[in-house]
Amino acid sequence: MKISEIKERKVIHRPTRYFDESGQRIYHAYEYHLPYNPGYKGNETERLFAKWIDMLPFGLIFYFLLHKVIVISILLSIPCVIIAGTITEWSWGTTLGKKIFKIKVLDDYGNYPGFLKSFQRNLLCLANFSPVFSEHTTRTIAMGRRTGTRVNFSMHMNNTICKTYIVKESKIPEIRDLLKYQGDQNLLL
Repeated sequence: MKISEIKERKVIHRPTRYFDESGQRIYHAYEYHLPYNPGYKGNETERLFAKWIDMLPFGLIFYFLLHKVIVISILLSIPCVIIAGTITEWSWGTTLGKKIFKIKVLDDYGNYPGFLKSFQRNLLCLANFSPVFSEHTTRTIAMGRRTGTRVNFSMHMNNTICKTYIVKESKIPEIRDLLKYQGDQNLLL
């Protein structure tokens, strides 16, 4: 069983135009089996900060110990983060920055990614830093209506290509239970 094959049962109650004898509205129940989403909302910001935290020790080493210019130190820390991130994700499913935010990386089978998959993921993270600009409007009493531009970083391409998932550590037992339960259900069919 794979995470991408897990289905989640959702029941939606839609109101009708009809009422019962006591005046209560009658609802129709619609049942859907939707793909399970192991991720969580707002993980892009945490992942971006985690990547900067991963780069910080290497940048400091290049800057203070090897006396490189700060820009060169940051650029040299990128390949170090790719290599260190590959090894730590393969071994423990997390990096230093991800550990601070209690994030783990899982493959489609609910395990930590293999070495090659983790290396591919970390190489593709370089393409993830492409900003996505969107327009947003806010309303305040003092300022009225204000329109501005919001910048978000799309951090999903490497996970989509590699079929990996970014999950909170606390959600891993639930995911593994779902994999086991739905795997057992498929065996019964």
